[in-house]
Amino acid sequence: MMRRFPGWLIVLGLAVFTGCHKTPTSSNEYAKERQKMVAEQLRSHGVSDERVLKVMEKVPREEFVPENVRADAYADKALPIGHDQTISQPFIVAFMTEQLRPKPTDRVLEVGTGSGYQAAVLAELVKDVYTIEIIDSLGKDASARLARLGYSNAHVRVGDGFGGWPEVAPFDAILVTCAPNQVPAPLTQQLKDGGRMIIPVGTGIDQQLHLLEKRNGQLAERAILPVRFVQMTGEAAKK
Repeated sequence: MMRRFPGWLIVLGLAVFTGCHKTPTSSNEYAKERQKMVAEQLRSHGVSDERVLKVMEKVPREEFVPENVRADAYADKALPIGHDQTISQPFIVAFMTEQLRPKPTDRVLEVGTGSGYQAAVLAELVKDVYTIEIIDSLGKDASARLARLGYSNAHVRVGDGFGGWPEVAPFDAILVTCAPNQVPAPLTQQLKDGGRMIIPVGTGIDQQLHLLEKRNGQLAERAILPVRFVQMTGEAAKK
């Protein structure tokens, strides 16, 4: 969960979530908050893909956060969603999405559904999103939320995302929102040739966001940003 400024990066902690301004009370007020967020947090900090920016201005982030933090739905910070999990700040959602270079024909795997916000953003940009959440109640709630909001191309599975979703692989792109100590081999195996994966790797303050590209069966991997995500649990914790 991070905030980017010209020339450097500040990694945000997960402790401060309380709001300091009045909660919007209408869809028009939330729309204005989204417009402000896109202008001040995304465009000004380097996100330039117009398709991504348009979607970030459209998806109702307030629907993906608990009621008690809705005043901060468009604030430049991560927010708690329960079970010691968070929804990433808007910048990191937009940045990671942009790095995938999503196309309308793509089938994308997400590991770490959380509240479903990242899946909703992806679902606006690609053909199908397959998203996996290890925490049962979060996964079920996200599935119901995405269905209620009309994201019929977002498919949710409750389970361990370390092994991916082999029944519907391969994928044009993979986005991971929790950090393993190393990139899971099943995920690289389920990435199509020509595909891209964005994933945080490492522990604590040593995490880096990695971008992987598969070309002719070979993986090119590079670290692109320091970040702080929740750790990947399940099978990944044994590695």
